[in-house]
Amino acid sequence: MKFLSSLALSVMLATTAFAQSIAIGAPVDGSSVKAGSNITVEVDRPDTLTGSTEVAIVIGFLSCVPFPAGCPSPSDIIGNILYNGPYDPEFHTNVSVSKPPHQNFTVTIPANARTGPAQLSVTHFSLVGAGPFPFLESRNITINVD
Repeated sequence: MKFLSSLALSVMLATTAFAQSIAIGAPVDGSSVKAGSNITVEVDRPDTLTGSTEVAIVIGFLSCVPFPAGCPSPSDIIGNILYNGPYDPEFHTNVSVSKPPHQNFTVTIPANARTGPAQLSVTHFSLVGAGPFPFLESRNITINVD
């Protein structure tokens, strides 16, 4: 019986955490950027009924050129930190299409970024639920530096 209770709790926590998960809304995967240029990174978080407290995000940039097998996971290495600070996603009514709560960040691609594929990652930390419990995740997309 304890096993079923533990399993049910694990499923509930996983479902709750998934509802808090972020997505990179912009730039789109495969976008091209120029070294030294400013880009807007949109970080989306689905609307949810589960209570949560946003703690912080880190936006990172890592050139994939030195890694023949592809970039390592952002949970292993973030690379250059482009932003490190608060995250406060909100609904915006002045957009032409319906979007989830999100926040935009203007970051600068490193001027010495190597030409070729690179990884743009967002690492997100929040506190979820009444407990609360810590929730940490990383998302990434591939961008191309021209």
